[in-house]
Amino acid sequence: MRIAREHGPSPMQDAADPLDVLSGQDSTQAGNYFVSNYPPFSVWRNGEAGSAVERLGRRGNRDTPLGLYVHLPFCRKRCDFCYFRVYTDKNHEEIQAYLDAVLREAAILGRQPFLDGRALEFIYFGGGTPSYLSRKQLTRLMDGLRTALPWTSPSEVAFECEPGTLTKSKLAAIRGFGINRLSLGVENFDDEILAANNRAHRSKEIYRVWDWLRGSGFEQVNLDLIAGMVGETDEKWAHTVSETVRLAPDAVTVYQMEIPYNTTIYRGMRESGATSAPVADWPTKRRWTREAFEALEAGGYRVGSAYTAVRDSSTIRFVYRDRLWDGADMLALGVSAFGYLDGVHYQNQPHMQPYMECVNKGALPVSRALPISAQEAMIRQFVLKMKLGHLETRPFQDRFGVDVTQKWGQELSLFRDHGLLAFDHDRIELTRDGLLQVDRLLHAFFLPEHTNIRYA
Repeated sequence: MRIAREHGPSPMQDAADPLDVLSGQDSTQAGNYFVSNYPPFSVWRNGEAGSAVERLGRRGNRDTPLGLYVHLPFCRKRCDFCYFRVYTDKNHEEIQAYLDAVLREAAILGRQPFLDGRALEFIYFGGGTPSYLSRKQLTRLMDGLRTALPWTSPSEVAFECEPGTLTKSKLAAIRGFGINRLSLGVENFDDEILAANNRAHRSKEIYRVWDWLRGSGFEQVNLDLIAGMVGETDEKWAHTVSETVRLAPDAVTVYQMEIPYNTTIYRGMRESGATSAPVADWPTKRRWTREAFEALEAGGYRVGSAYTAVRDSSTIRFVYRDRLWDGADMLALGVSAFGYLDGVHYQNQPHMQPYMECVNKGALPVSRALPISAQEAMIRQFVLKMKLGHLETRPFQDRFGVDVTQKWGQELSLFRDHGLLAFDHDRIELTRDGLLQVDRLLHAFFLPEHTNIRYA
């Protein structure tokens, strides 16, 4: 088994041709655009599931930060652009049975030697819609997780919410669980756009929740937006941006609309024979994101990555992102959840029934995995940290023995000549133009066998 920290750097191969990256199509095609990991999910293998189980059976590195991702896959409706494992048809008993399975899995994880002497530094509740659960269900879940896992005093506990699933009392309960980063999935303030994309909430629910959030005690509240949803126009986007600035959340995340294959929008494209998605092209989405960033900067925010802006960069952090992009370990909990174990990527069973059957038998529900080489670990860290808009080169030299400005000198020089970044021996910094399209640039740094293939 190849574990990244148990091998020295392997010989470097040539990267993909950056000219091919720059000549990509402007129209929005089906498939993943957002680079959230490396190597691509499509090369993770069912036959390697045992490598993750085996790694959990050995002590982990106590110097490496440890996190936890908990997948809560229930929603009021499935958004047309959603590509996550979600369920909209489960009753109370079925949801409770799933939560019982999650707690059984947590108990199994808590007994693994990989966790010995380690405490969770960050925890992320994603979905689906974690706030879809009732207060009673959330209380039982939180109490059970604290009992099963090394949950002492994590520096960040993040929790995703949909406005229409919240009440004032539920928000108070969520705060009482120790959640200190609340992420509110607003996406847009226009009701017609929300309806056209099959979002469950409407603008009145956003404003109602925002009134409750004032003085609620959360250390930070993040507001999510999506540039380029079906039906978006310049006027409507400007309204969404101005409302966001007016509400002044602690942090704002702006995604550019992508159309992965397992979305309702893609199914409609396939049935109609369309080759381009019914959403804005990439230059338009980049322009809208630029306009959002500029409006936020004018309001006192600082842009801190390809997607985020924060009101006070001295106090607002996103530990989940920063640790994960810097090579932290992360446990996966729940159906279809993804994790990372000291050089081994893995994913749990992707469907609820097999997941629950596996856990209820007392087994770890891993379905596929990928042990990665030191070379792949280096590329993974490089491409993820590039999404921050800048990176220092010395950590790569110290950890991997690689001068990234020499290894990718040709690619970096070409991107510099196109006004997308600047670099010297010590630092790489993307321009705003480069930052707004960083996800497509990253493919230039992939190994040849990982280019021109399906990402997920």
